Amino acid sequence: MNDLMRSFGRALASAFHPVMLWLTFVPFLVAAIVWGGLLYAFWQPLIDTARIWLQSWGFTATLYHLFDWVGFGAMRAVIAPLVVIAVAIPLIVVTVLLLIVALSMPRVIRYLSARQYATLEMRRGGSWYGSLAYSLGTTLVCIALMIVTLPLWLVPPFFALIPPLLWGWLTYRVMTYDALALHASAEERRALVRRYRLPLLAIGIVSGLLGSLPTAIWVSSAWLVVLFPAVAALTIWIYAFILVFTALWFGNYCLRALQRMRAEAQHNVPAVP
Repeated sequence: MNDLMRSFGRALASAFHPVMLWLTFVPFLVAAIVWGGLLYAFWQPLIDTARIWLQSWGFTATLYHLFDWVGFGAMRAVIAPLVVIAVAIPLIVVTVLLLIVALSMPRVIRYLSARQYATLEMRRGGSWYGSLAYSLGTTLVCIALMIVTLPLWLVPPFFALIPPLLWGWLTYRVMTYDALALHASAEERRALVRRYRLPLLAIGIVSGLLGSLPTAIWVSSAWLVVLFPAVAALTIWIYAFILVFTALWFGNYCLRALQRMRAEAQHNVPAVP
């Protein structure tokens, strides 16, 4: 627990460094341009598709009757846009995550290595291509799980539990590889993940909960759907900042754990007679 909190504090202090703030804008600009163009071009077809899907689902009629009963019949008009947003936001976040992993994570690790872990030997057990393949494979699994569990996202309390858990698992799997790719050998990386799986997963889940805060903006007020482009841009940048902070947290924790693991291994080596 002490290592988790210590690495959290170091990550928070480093997140506001000008270099780290700059690393949030590059993924933000790429994701905003790509997804902004797609949503602008296909917004109405997506709304129509969501309405057709909702009409074919029996739970929707019950939900509409509940809205009418409590006097919120106008909510019917915003359910389909909210469904589109609920699907689009995780895809946008996954895009930002992959961009952070590909563009920002190597710079984050070099930043930590130069400032706090300069004496830690680099054994280069991972590569940029290995990171890309690993990230894409893990992301495809996460997207499949997201699609399978999507109907539960409209049912309390699953809408508050499933996204952070999926996001935490994805973040833990992807960022652990990149945090250790430069300094650890492949064997050390696998051993460290086995030994510290629960703390690493905890960092991922906490990051997932932090990442759910921007999404809460949407469910807090239905009229924000009208301001989708502006609020979406702000949300994407917040996600980028949270992900850079998460990269710093994983980097600090993993490199410190690797440092300790090597010290223990050296201490346990039997003396040569």
